[in-house]
Amino acid sequence: MNKIIKYVIADLLRSRAILVYAVVLFVLAGSVFSIEDNADKGVVSLLNIILFVVPLVSIIFSTVYLYNSAEFIELLVSQPLKRKTIWLSIFTGLAGTMALAFLIGVGIPIVLYSFTPSGMILLLCGTILSVVFVSVAMWAAVRIRDKAKGIGLSILLWLYFALLFDALVLFILFQFSDYPIENGMIAVSMLNPIDISRILILLQVDLSAMMGYTGAIFRNFFGTGWGMAITALVLLLWVAVPAWFSTRFFERRDL
Repeated sequence: MNKIIKYVIADLLRSRAILVYAVVLFVLAGSVFSIEDNADKGVVSLLNIILFVVPLVSIIFSTVYLYNSAEFIELLVSQPLKRKTIWLSIFTGLAGTMALAFLIGVGIPIVLYSFTPSGMILLLCGTILSVVFVSVAMWAAVRIRDKAKGIGLSILLWLYFALLFDALVLFILFQFSDYPIENGMIAVSMLNPIDISRILILLQVDLSAMMGYTGAIFRNFFGTGWGMAITALVLLLWVAVPAWFSTRFFERRDL
């Protein structure tokens, strides 16, 4: 298993796309913090970029890599190795590389300009989002054989989590504005890892006051020990569940 992980990481680190991704993140983060005179303002400005760019790059790059590595995966399957071991090794290598590129690209500017609790939460959430969307990409790639359709599904999944989900939430809030549904919105927010990350960071930089009563409810939940524990568990489930489904399907798939 370790040999496969090392090979995948070494193969990915030779890719120019990973290098460009890390450099672009570094330039964007450095530019944002250089412009903003306040660290928390810089975190909020960078937040909007990270919530769109990191999931998009993670899911698209991982999907393309899996399809391009189809022959290598078939070669591994022909060896006396468990399919579960092969698939989880590829996942670990992909997730580790994407998380490393993010940590280098965004972590260095944050350490230099915004070594604060909000900056650390931003770094942690970005790392988790990288791993989550690698997991989702592996599920999409293993479910669909056709490369074009698989990439299309990955793009649709990103659009849903990044844009359509928020539109649906706003529609629900508008339709049921006369009812006390704020507590229910906490449960709804757990259905989107991007929304969870956004809420955690906005609460950390103390922008919840601008969210009114809903913001107070979010703070009362996410600001407690139990709330943070539940949130951490949900984010881990967002990593584990797609990875488990993709592994199970890969074990039964006829290559």
